[in-house]
Amino acid sequence: MRANEAQFETPSMMAAHSSGFERWSMVDDTTPGAVHTGFGVSRLEPEGRIHDHVHSFEETFYVLEGTVVVETPEAAVELRPGDYGMIPIGVPHSWRNVAGESARWADLFAPQPRPWFEGDTYFVPSSSERPPMSVDPRDPRTRSFGHIDPDNMNPGKQTQDMLAVSASMRTALLVYSGITVKMMSDTDLGAQLSTMFMVQYEPRGLAGAHDHPLEETYLILDGEVDAVFDGERYRLKPGDVAFAGVGAVPDRYHCPMAGDPVPGAASTTLIPVRPRLEVPDREARRALSRSPSQPLSIESRSYATANPGFAAPQVR
Repeated sequence: MRANEAQFETPSMMAAHSSGFERWSMVDDTTPGAVHTGFGVSRLEPEGRIHDHVHSFEETFYVLEGTVVVETPEAAVELRPGDYGMIPIGVPHSWRNVAGESARWADLFAPQPRPWFEGDTYFVPSSSERPPMSVDPRDPRTRSFGHIDPDNMNPGKQTQDMLAVSASMRTALLVYSGITVKMMSDTDLGAQLSTMFMVQYEPRGLAGAHDHPLEETYLILDGEVDAVFDGERYRLKPGDVAFAGVGAVPDRYHCPMAGDPVPGAASTTLIPVRPRLEVPDREARRALSRSPSQPLSIESRSYATANPGFAAPQVR
């Protein structure tokens, strides 16, 4: 899916309960091999809003641009680029854009919403609006939110001052073979069905071939990276999205993949997201990949869907 094929549209279940809202669904029930993942980019125009509703799935998000307010029973929270958060199953919430520019955020729905049940979304009576507050992990009212800055990905800038604004070890970095990994949404944030984290590749950084017992989607924020899925190499650029499923390759044990930044390029930053629904046994994954009737089988060309059509926060 290329930039000129982007299709932002108002989801049918939102049409009567929102204004100025559109979403581009990139990974959903129409994606070959995606049975647990709903991933896309949402856009809310100035003065736009989504009325109070609940989901029967977990909603995780990362703000790409603009300012948007999400309101839950605990607080109204003003979100800016770099902010992220998680809405648990069944928690009423609403969105509104009170700024003068469009707001866009990437979102992960897990488990995957079912379109034949109105996207597993149900609208509830509206609550009174409250003045918004900023994200602060030390405040229990924003315990399901966080913020990540470029310095959070720099191993040389992990100071006590930076650690002081975190409520958990989400500030800890994992650094190996030219790769820096930082967790964003996980069980520490309250997520039970999904994870979202940030990965930064230094020039010539490399992740070797590996597989997962779960689905994984990658959103490229900046830089360029060469990624190999199923033996095919893809050049991924800012805004591109790639998807890898479980047990996807016929007659193989796993779905190998590796990534390395473009030689001579600056560092590359991406956000992988994963539903926490696993096929943990490798023999079971092999059986899935060899079953011609299994919906988890994927053509390799369906792994990468390009989306260079939106700007993302620059992480240098």
